[in-house]
Amino acid sequence: MTLFNIVLNILSIGIPFSVSLLLASLGEMFNQRAGIFNLGCEGIMSMGAFLGFICAYYLQNTAMTPYANLMGIIVAGVAGALFGLLFALATVTFHAPQGIAGIGLQMLGTGTAGTLFRHFVGGVAGAPGLPNCPIPFLSKIPFIGPVFFNMNILAYIAFLFVPLSHYILFKTPWGLKVRAVGTSPRPADTMAINVQRTRYQALAVGGLFAGIAGAYLSLGQAKMFADDIVAGRGFIAVALVYFGGWDPYRILGGSLLFSIAQSLQLSIQVLGIKFPYEFAVMFPYVLVIVVLAFTRSSAIKGPAELGLPYDREKRI
Repeated sequence: MTLFNIVLNILSIGIPFSVSLLLASLGEMFNQRAGIFNLGCEGIMSMGAFLGFICAYYLQNTAMTPYANLMGIIVAGVAGALFGLLFALATVTFHAPQGIAGIGLQMLGTGTAGTLFRHFVGGVAGAPGLPNCPIPFLSKIPFIGPVFFNMNILAYIAFLFVPLSHYILFKTPWGLKVRAVGTSPRPADTMAINVQRTRYQALAVGGLFAGIAGAYLSLGQAKMFADDIVAGRGFIAVALVYFGGWDPYRILGGSLLFSIAQSLQLSIQVLGIKFPYEFAVMFPYVLVIVVLAFTRSSAIKGPAELGLPYDREKRI
């Protein structure tokens, strides 16, 4: 196998791998921009992966077969939004510590998904999943065509979410409210911005994205469900928000970097290169830690009130 083919193979695997991370990271970005730190992203993704799979699994070979994947994605997104609202109830309304509440949400989502899967399915089973949709003409372009223009429809939509998220966050009144309540909630409150409602909305959007990210794993990538299908991607998504400086385009870059590194370690194992596979598996995660460690803190300007509850009755 030539070097060109190796690079092409790494990119063709790594770019689709980035979709679930990208969606989850964009959702977490809205959470953190509103001042809420959600470690429960992993649990929401697990529930999204299960619900997306179970809908497609039960609707296959029925009259709803053409809509099985769409129904799975919708159900996963709605469930994710509901989990986001549950997290908002705990942290925004009842002022629970965000870190502890996030870990609780992660355990709730992961445990519930695994339990329901064993109850309703019980073993290894497949779902039709999302087929690839090559874009006419573009998919035939040498080198870049098979890499960028031969993915499933949800992958294309995920990449379109990047400029859309940037526009919403920086060019719309709602985006201004989200950034305001995450940076200066008390002044925002005095300007008649409902801090609690805005944070609820941001957490619902974040949960929606995380649920769809989970559905992508089970329908667009694995075409099955397993207890460890998320495999820490929810926590990586939280780290990528910091890596990307709370900016959608930089988050996209971080998602691609991690996913291509993951694809590289898979290629090392497949090609039989004499290199301890344990270190190859560790490589993508070590890369994230190293990049975060060497990112200048002065270059990262995150929400000033990130992780801090807001109580309008509390005196300054």
